[in-house]
Amino acid sequence: MAHQQRPGRRAVLGATALGAAGAVTLGAPGTAQAAAGEGYGRWPGRPGRLPVPAVIAHRGASGYRPEHTMGAYELALDLGADVIEQDLVPTKDGHLVCRHENEIGGTTDVAEHAEFADRRTTKTIDGQAVTGWFTEDFTLAELKTLRAVERIPRQRQHNTLYNGRWDVPTFAEVLDWAREQGRRRGRPVWLHVETKHPSYFRALGLGLEERLARQLRRHRLHRRDAPVFVQSFEPSSIQRMARLVDTPGVVLLWTADWRPWDFEESGDPRTVADLITPEGLDWIASFAHGIGPTLELVIPQRADGTLGEPTSLVRDAHARDLVVHPYTLRNENSFLPAGFRRGEDPNAYGDAFGALRAYFATGIDGIFADQPDTALLAAADHRRRR
Repeated sequence: MAHQQRPGRRAVLGATALGAAGAVTLGAPGTAQAAAGEGYGRWPGRPGRLPVPAVIAHRGASGYRPEHTMGAYELALDLGADVIEQDLVPTKDGHLVCRHENEIGGTTDVAEHAEFADRRTTKTIDGQAVTGWFTEDFTLAELKTLRAVERIPRQRQHNTLYNGRWDVPTFAEVLDWAREQGRRRGRPVWLHVETKHPSYFRALGLGLEERLARQLRRHRLHRRDAPVFVQSFEPSSIQRMARLVDTPGVVLLWTADWRPWDFEESGDPRTVADLITPEGLDWIASFAHGIGPTLELVIPQRADGTLGEPTSLVRDAHARDLVVHPYTLRNENSFLPAGFRRGEDPNAYGDAFGALRAYFATGIDGIFADQPDTALLAAADHRRRR
């Protein structure tokens, strides 16, 4: 499909917070300096109210609190994160809740609840057998009896201090919280909202997109100037959302040889390698406003784990007015490219600032980070150097 000329998507996103500020205030991270617009980039045509590069708190401040809890979201906002991410899965009775996966054995204390022991089962999700407990087998009332726990306790033992402190939040609760924070802080809280396994849930009669669209409309976040991104690893989910709301959509991209699950089901032979070609990006730009690639698609790693040369992906996406929000930067050695690891402890912090400098130098518009305060400092350094 030929690339069509239209009002730039990055221009649309640049106007988002400006329009939202006059219509609906959903929250406000940032300092007085940010409020004054200092250090802010420009989307083509309009001044942006998101800094460039923006820092997206990955599942909240998940480097410091159990992910997808109100504690993680609140800390991310207090640290100054520019955008806060939620992953959405449904309950048995159709409520949207915030979990990275619908399997909750690793993120809640469900295994300690004898009354739910018989719900442990094995399911096939996106072609993979998964054993555990699943949100779609629980009503919201039942799910609310569980408490959240740290997902990777060996790497983040300090996060286990907060095990049991928070429950599983609903997306409705997050939207209410963000709106209240907006009123208190005077500026929008940007959200990055992912539909998880949408084809799987649609087959169960628990379609995510319609439920999400209703929530966005209820909060007046269905417009293209809303301070919200809607993202998915299944392009058809973003296409469906584009028919329901005008909220900016982002297509998430895994490794080059990976096929989105909706492509697997429909027989579409394309892989991510096809989607990041000029033709593939033209196709994405016909219905989405951005891409969320894994960091390795921006700068590949060599065989020894060190960073190679940047690809043309950022430049090619920007030529089509697509924002680029890659994932995920984490401070721990085990998650960093080899050249930025320090010492022998895989759970100790490495040179995250060095890694962030390399990624920001490619021109990305933002980055997902587990420790948003680290990424915010690096982003401020980058803007001063420009």
